[in-house]
Amino acid sequence: MSEDTVLPFDLPSVRRKKVSASFDGGRLSSDGGVLLLRAAERTLGLASRFAGCLRDKRDPDLIEHTLEEMLRLRMFAIAAGYEDADDCDVLRHDPMFKMAVGRLPESGEPLCSQPTMSRLENAPSRIELARLMAAMVDQFCQSWRRPPASIVLDIDDTCDTVHGHQQLSLFNAHYDERCFLPIHIYEAASGKPVAVILRAGKTPSGVEVRCVLKHVIGRIRRHWPRTHILVRGDSHYGRVEAMAWCEETPGVDYVFGFAGNEVLHALTHEQAQALAGTRQRLGHDKLRRFATFRYGAKGWDRPRRFVARIEATAKGVDVRYVVSSLKAGARHLYETLYCARGNAENFIKWHKSQLASDRTSARHPKANQFRLVLHTAAYWLMLTLRQAVPKRSPLAVAEFDTLRLRLIKIAARIVEGLARIRIHLPSACPQAAVLRAIAGRLCAAGP
Repeated sequence: MSEDTVLPFDLPSVRRKKVSASFDGGRLSSDGGVLLLRAAERTLGLASRFAGCLRDKRDPDLIEHTLEEMLRLRMFAIAAGYEDADDCDVLRHDPMFKMAVGRLPESGEPLCSQPTMSRLENAPSRIELARLMAAMVDQFCQSWRRPPASIVLDIDDTCDTVHGHQQLSLFNAHYDERCFLPIHIYEAASGKPVAVILRAGKTPSGVEVRCVLKHVIGRIRRHWPRTHILVRGDSHYGRVEAMAWCEETPGVDYVFGFAGNEVLHALTHEQAQALAGTRQRLGHDKLRRFATFRYGAKGWDRPRRFVARIEATAKGVDVRYVVSSLKAGARHLYETLYCARGNAENFIKWHKSQLASDRTSARHPKANQFRLVLHTAAYWLMLTLRQAVPKRSPLAVAEFDTLRLRLIKIAARIVEGLARIRIHLPSACPQAAVLRAIAGRLCAAGP
């Protein structure tokens, strides 16, 4: 037999009629919205940009799958919820994915399989990865129509748990497990990714933070020499090396959280006790005050401006510290500027949890860093898809999981003719109007 016989299976009956099902429908796909991702990728040009950073060492006469095709398949698969390279063994025959990559759904050759994709992930060298990281920053800058007057860069790290013997994995006492702590950098207002950097599972040092900021902002300056940049991060990034570099670099300011110490607690002790007494006397549940002062550690070359948020509740007094090069008011600096960095946690959640970028299971860190690049490319596709949603639709502010469920996971039947390919979507699709609007915005008419 040249073909397998797919046996049907039974489902609960309906109105006393037997129900059976079988995977023999032919040219069907459960990811009808993948072509919208293709339109988003054509708008961004991610595959060609990243392919230009890689050197293809294969024999040109024996190549069946180009770098751009393999990159597109991996990006689309991740965005559609297939984060494992093993899924390529099945998706290579999916008609929607074949069309998204650029091949005909029925007469076109199958896409690459898992072994080919795994070889691609392990192929990039350190120099090629550096080019890819620079290309990510270039993609961020070129996504703007004109250079902005100012931007805010949120920098943070996240726990990426490992379950094997991957290089760079370390035991982190805070998370109580072996992990990586990759650094994520996003633009605060738009959620656009700037850089995602794999690193060991330990708190970054001041030299490391300075190095990251120097390279990322240096690349941004090639595109935007006059844009003011505010760097924002928690106490992991409140390092004197990073602060000194920002102060020495024109057009760069910072606002960092800062871990408390005995000297800082002594400077705010009197105000904290006074606030606790006032709260108890007035009977309020909570009182909050702010204090501004200058503080310099022994190893610093100068004192720097600190803002202390002092909060008294029935459980006691809590004091948090922020250090900044800005001259804004204490309350505005803490509540409006610094606390807004919490939104970066949502961006990291989209990247890590909803696009499964924590699947860094390769042994070598170069392969894991390349995976982060691919997942960041999928992030760009989903973000572009969301930006194309009509503003009046609830999906315009939806998370990536919701976008995938409503706009990508749609059944489709594909019919390939001599001169036309026809895609039949469900007549009862709840998001039909939204899909039509997105297609009109992303899919320009072409040959």
